[in-house]
Amino acid sequence: MAQTTTETTAEGTPVSTSEGTEAHGGKAAFPPLDQSTFPSQIFWLILFFGALYFLMSRFALPRLGAIIENRQAKIDGDLARAQALKEDTEAAVKAYEKALADARSSANDIARETREAVAKDVDGEQHKLDAALAAKIADAEGKIAKSKAKALESVEEIASDAAAEIVASLTGAKVTKAAIAKALKG
Repeated sequence: MAQTTTETTAEGTPVSTSEGTEAHGGKAAFPPLDQSTFPSQIFWLILFFGALYFLMSRFALPRLGAIIENRQAKIDGDLARAQALKEDTEAAVKAYEKALADARSSANDIARETREAVAKDVDGEQHKLDAALAAKIADAEGKIAKSKAKALESVEEIASDAAAEIVASLTGAKVTKAAIAKALKG
């Protein structure tokens, strides 16, 4: 600070004067920049920074260090837990994929066995139906052969009757069945 002195005038009124006001255009110097106050400012600076250092090193920094350690421990724990969950998930996915592959293989085996069983049943039924159909065809052919033979017998009889009637209508004479049969065979 600039030194201020109080003087009295001849009339007895006090007047204050400051040293250094003439060098600065009549104004006093800014106290932090006044060289006469540097030693006291340095003293208080060292005192306050020392107190601040003491308080920070004893109270604030240990608390911050503990908080940072707790956070780091929590982060490490969370990362370890996440890694364990990731490994569990990967194991579950592998187990799921294995179970899915086993299920697909089992389903393919079941489908193949079912197809084979159905094909075997179809073949057995087809053989039964073929045998039944062959029996029916043989029976039908037998009936057809009997009907044909019967029809052929009837045809000879009908032909002989028709021939007898035609001869009778043309000639007016009556022909016997024995004469017609002899004429047809001969």
